[in-house]
Amino acid sequence: MAASDATTARSAPGAGLSPGLILAFVCMGQFMVFTDVSIVNLALPSIQEGLGMSEVSLNYIVTAYATVLGGFLLLGGRLADTFGRRRLIQVGFLIFALASLTSGLADSGTMLIVSRAVQGFGAALITPAALAILTNTFAEGPERNKALGVWGSLSGIASIVGVILGGVLADTWGWEWIFWINVPIGLAAAALAPRILPESKAETRGKFDTLGAVTLTAGLLLLIFTLGEATT
Repeated sequence: MAASDATTARSAPGAGLSPGLILAFVCMGQFMVFTDVSIVNLALPSIQEGLGMSEVSLNYIVTAYATVLGGFLLLGGRLADTFGRRRLIQVGFLIFALASLTSGLADSGTMLIVSRAVQGFGAALITPAALAILTNTFAEGPERNKALGVWGSLSGIASIVGVILGGVLADTWGWEWIFWINVPIGLAAAALAPRILPESKAETRGKFDTLGAVTLTAGLLLLIFTLGEATT
């Protein structure tokens, strides 16, 4: 994620829209990403009963998403700077929506855990790209500080909403709906992104360091996984 003074914005359909609309869009993405960290918590007993999962494997429904999200954030930011922030947000929403669909359709614990990991990868593409667009939209100073305050506060609110929403959906429509609810939202967001968000890239020099990106991401994944497992 490059600083705003190192970016070049290109003409796009969303470039003339209000900063408030752009803020609302990227905050919606942030809210969805962090809601899914906690939305499975109260639904775990229902998932365990439905898929016959063990207590150990049940924990990976939560950690697979969080580990991949945290491990791929830097790579997601680099990809957004290189190939375009709006484009990465669209790809991230599509991956997130499709992974949510397969999560709800899972007929085994393994399929659900893999789908949650793919969800985390989609979220890791959305978050850094959205944050870069936000910082480029608002000038440095009070405006940007207010926007970042709104952005940051959503993380804590989303965690609380996720727990409540997950429990309600699991008790009414079934645990599958804690994932399926993301499908129409993600697809709609991917379709609307070109109309709302301006495209931008960072002024990068040299070729994309594939080996370095893979090595760094693998190291972060291993570190996050190890810290998560240390408690057990």
